[in-house]
Amino acid sequence: MFETFGFEETTAKQASVALALILGAIFGFLAERTGFCFRRAVVGEDRRSAAGVWMMALAVAVIGTQWLVSAELITFDEHRFMASEFPILAIVLGGVMFGIGMVLTRGCVSRLTVLGGTGNLRALLVLLVFAVVAHAMLKGVLAPLRVAVGSVTFDLGSNVSLATLPGGAWLYAGALGGAALITALRSGNGPLVLLGAALIGALAPLGWVGTGYILLDEFDPIALESLSFTSPAADSLFYTVASTSILPGFGVGLMGGVLTGALVAALLFGSFRWQSFESPRQTGRYLAGAALMGMGGVLAGGCTVGAGLSGVPTLSVAAITALLSIAFGGKLADQAIRSASGSGAPSATPTQQPAE
Repeated sequence: MFETFGFEETTAKQASVALALILGAIFGFLAERTGFCFRRAVVGEDRRSAAGVWMMALAVAVIGTQWLVSAELITFDEHRFMASEFPILAIVLGGVMFGIGMVLTRGCVSRLTVLGGTGNLRALLVLLVFAVVAHAMLKGVLAPLRVAVGSVTFDLGSNVSLATLPGGAWLYAGALGGAALITALRSGNGPLVLLGAALIGALAPLGWVGTGYILLDEFDPIALESLSFTSPAADSLFYTVASTSILPGFGVGLMGGVLTGALVAALLFGSFRWQSFESPRQTGRYLAGAALMGMGGVLAGGCTVGAGLSGVPTLSVAAITALLSIAFGGKLADQAIRSASGSGAPSATPTQQPAE
């Protein structure tokens, strides 16, 4: 498809950076305005409204992605989400680790990237540590750990997706999308907030069709990908320190776009605030959470956006398992913190922080 546009000096990979930059900027702007955050949807004090935002985005992402599949514009047959060898230990353990980490840092990676654009220095430090640890898990000193944990698998055969089950793809897409939409409409959010959330959800299928159809170049193919933050954070770190020897990819454009979009929104609406750590204890908790998310995101095959907002709409069993594991880990960590706080031990519950 890409070669039909007549570009002579631009490759599909270069175009994918521009696509990701645009998608990321829109995501950053809308996520800053709507408070899009999976952690808040799971354990936040305002979880009902936060869940409404997240579920509205998921509903649109599910329906949009499955429409693209049914129209045969994209296929996930060769995507890692559809691998028959299911690394159950890596996905569940990684998801739980990520969920614990997002509670310790008061935000998953996508939320912290948005907060980084609004002047939150805590979020920026977490992103840096997250990227370092994720890169170490992918290609560095922690890679043997990833390989060892990932070697525990079982064969799903053809049952890698809900679409292969009786009833077909649209039965499960309709059920997921319908349940998510009902949750969103009952959340008490206003129409503008829900519209912003719906637009966020539309970005996931746009990413899939952009890289899997519009920029498809059979002579120089690029990866089929959409919104995610684990691999892009690691790629952005590597590109930052070695840009003269490697070319940027989709992930680099996405991270830059999200930070830029969030910054623009914060400046336009007056929410930009410089913020930092309040104590060494808080710093240590955030760094521990960042490391857990870095390891967990790689093991689980994605974060709340990569495996969740982009992955679940593919109806992948692996992606759904990862998101459920992240939610379980978040609940586990939140309960542990609350129990420790209520037992007379020094409070580990973070005080409410601006912009979180």
